[in-house]
Amino acid sequence: MAQRVKYNRVGAVLRELSYPIPRDDAAIELEGTTLVLADGERNLGELVDETDQEEYESARDLETEINNVLPREAVGEPYQSEGEG
Repeated sequence: MAQRVKYNRVGAVLRELSYPIPRDDAAIELEGTTLVLADGERNLGELVDETDQEEYESARDLETEINNVLPREAVGEPYQSEGEG
């Protein structure tokens, strides 16, 4: 199912997966999800595919790896919060 999710809500989407999960399976599961960032949008499945880890033990592990492939500008200015908006 195609869905759009804001960056600050991505953890909830990742927690819906069953862990441990291989990177390729996670990428397939998330390919219909658009991640809304401060500087545009990215396909969440494609972001997962860009990560280095072969398998994720938890949603937190996967979220950390996604953050590692995003440019700093994707999440907004440092020390700025977009709030709950």
